[in-house]
Amino acid sequence: MNIRKSILIRVYLAFGLMVFGALLVFGKLLHLQYVDGERWREIADSLTIRERVIEAARGNIYSNDGSLLATSVPEYDVRFDAMAIPAEENDVFNARVDSLAIKLSKFFADKSPRQYLGQLKEARAKKQRYVLLKRAVSHQQLKVLKEFPLLKGFKENKKRYSSSLIAVRENKRILPFTNLAARTIGYKNTKGDTVRVGLEGAYGDYIEGHSGVQLMQRIAGGVWIPVNREMEVAPTDGSDIIATIDVNMQDMAQRALEKQLIQSNADNGCVILMEVNTGEVRAIANFTRDAEGVYREKFNYAIAQGADPGSTFKIASYLVALDDGVIDTNTIVDIGNGTYKVPSHTIRDSHPPKKSRVTAKEAFEESSNVGVAKLINQHYGSNPAKYTSKLHKWGLNDPLGLQIPGEGKPWVKMPDSRSWSKLSLVQMAYGYELKLTPLQTLTLVNGVANNGRMLAPLFVKEIQHLGTTVQKFDARVINKQMASEEAIGKMRKMMEGVMIEGTGKKLRSPLYSSAGKTGTAQMADGSRGYGARRYQSSFVGYFPAENPKYSMIVVIRNPRNGYYGGSVAGPVFRELADMVYANDLSLHSTLDKRQVNFKGTKIPYTLKGSKDATAKVYELLGIQSVNWNSIVQSDSGASSTTALPFTVTEFKEGIVPDVKGMGLVDAIFAMENAGFKATIRGKGKVYNQSLAAGQRLKSGTKVLIELH
Repeated sequence: MNIRKSILIRVYLAFGLMVFGALLVFGKLLHLQYVDGERWREIADSLTIRERVIEAARGNIYSNDGSLLATSVPEYDVRFDAMAIPAEENDVFNARVDSLAIKLSKFFADKSPRQYLGQLKEARAKKQRYVLLKRAVSHQQLKVLKEFPLLKGFKENKKRYSSSLIAVRENKRILPFTNLAARTIGYKNTKGDTVRVGLEGAYGDYIEGHSGVQLMQRIAGGVWIPVNREMEVAPTDGSDIIATIDVNMQDMAQRALEKQLIQSNADNGCVILMEVNTGEVRAIANFTRDAEGVYREKFNYAIAQGADPGSTFKIASYLVALDDGVIDTNTIVDIGNGTYKVPSHTIRDSHPPKKSRVTAKEAFEESSNVGVAKLINQHYGSNPAKYTSKLHKWGLNDPLGLQIPGEGKPWVKMPDSRSWSKLSLVQMAYGYELKLTPLQTLTLVNGVANNGRMLAPLFVKEIQHLGTTVQKFDARVINKQMASEEAIGKMRKMMEGVMIEGTGKKLRSPLYSSAGKTGTAQMADGSRGYGARRYQSSFVGYFPAENPKYSMIVVIRNPRNGYYGGSVAGPVFRELADMVYANDLSLHSTLDKRQVNFKGTKIPYTLKGSKDATAKVYELLGIQSVNWNSIVQSDSGASSTTALPFTVTEFKEGIVPDVKGMGLVDAIFAMENAGFKATIRGKGKVYNQSLAAGQRLKSGTKVLIELH
């Protein structure tokens, strides 16, 4: 019995000890959780470190004339470290926090001083070290903030206090000219490398630079702050791209194209302006009508849209025959009544001919489908490969290998192609049963203008890093000599004839010569084929005809108000060519011989603007020895105080300049150099500005410039 009691007592004691031990462990867990938990969490957090990638600023994209097409502007999330001043020194904090609240309220104008003061004091009470003050702060604003109390490091009583400011940088990509050449400038999908568009996409490896690294520490509440703002690997900014685009020509091209798209009520269209001797693309515009009826840049038709080129391809057909010597410009072809029956099909001209027997040159000038089909069928019908192989030899079946992605693949079929039929040769003669993009067609015509030297189009001239050239791009020759010089010369005369006697004569300018070819192609509409009567109107050519400097193509798809290339696409060619001619003084061969009569102080009126630029223009016009300090003028040429040319050094940052009387370019230049953001209303010269000249205002203030 005693033994049994002894065993039971021992069991109870053991059980009691186990329960007591469990209670002790449970109590310790409660103590750790609710008493010392915060302290241990802070210790754990303080040991948690990670690296933060500091994004590099992407390189700029500049136009051929030095204008900024795309740039990265730094923006900052501004945060406040309420514990930058030690907790035991509240008097130092309190002595400055009121002033900070007042300055923040006045600077951002989004909260009252009382609201800011409450936010800052609450952050101090809660020992917060990463309080958001403002997002999307500009670099200029940040410079100002760094001078505010507490946000600027300071020294007091021989003790140094750190700044409470934490600025987290992000880079925002902006296009200063907004929609100007937007698809050509392009973009890169930042969430992956699968989507690359335009120059941004093609040259992303150069533009992006190399990211930096900063150590970050997690503090209470799961917030990450920089460990040491001095300990970081700085990012290396990206390289700059010098594009071939000319801002003024691009603007002209977009305005001319959009105007004609609206007038013709078309679905979409494009225009490309290229420099003949270099292949450099000076302007490229693409517009698509959206659901609201507004034309926007949504797709790069110029480089990506392969389609039947239509009658503009007659240039290639005639050049093949001229180069082979099977025809001459005076070769007679019988076009009858403008119809030509071939197996299972009848080829028709767009209008009845004036006479049945015409020369090859006349057939080309009037864009006769029958004429070119008969000539090509007569000389290549028994050996179509001779015709198609020359097209392939010129490179028309090969992509151009552009500097930007998205080029449409050309398709020029051969007799051994599966789709070849008895109709293929005659259809190809006038631009069907093949596919070319507008830029591929322009490259062919640019080769004709360049005396047979076919060049690949250039979009980028140079890559620079910190002002030093990294890589330079020169013209890439696709074909040194497409055809004989004799054949090229005859083709150029035929294209000039289009503008003098043919379908383009209404587009001819009295100021300069030009050469071109109209094109009208019926567009297939899926399963409906060609029954829907949808057309592609085009015009391709160059100017001046005798010494070509620029080549151009215009393509407008599915116009509803007319559809002939000469009347729909041609006006864009003429308008843009007129504007380019007016602005390119090198095309004015007699300009250096012109003199302006200048007597006394009455000189030709010019808008208020740069003295150096004005003096240069006057010098070119033969006006010498102008004393700018004594000569001022008005619209009438009489004395005035509103048109005295200025010098760049007169503009000071933060001081509103007087831009009244200036043109738009000079006005924007003046305002932006003084640090203000200009918005524009109207056109002509500046007659009013919303901010009075001479005021001292903070950088980035918006100003409305009104012109008439």
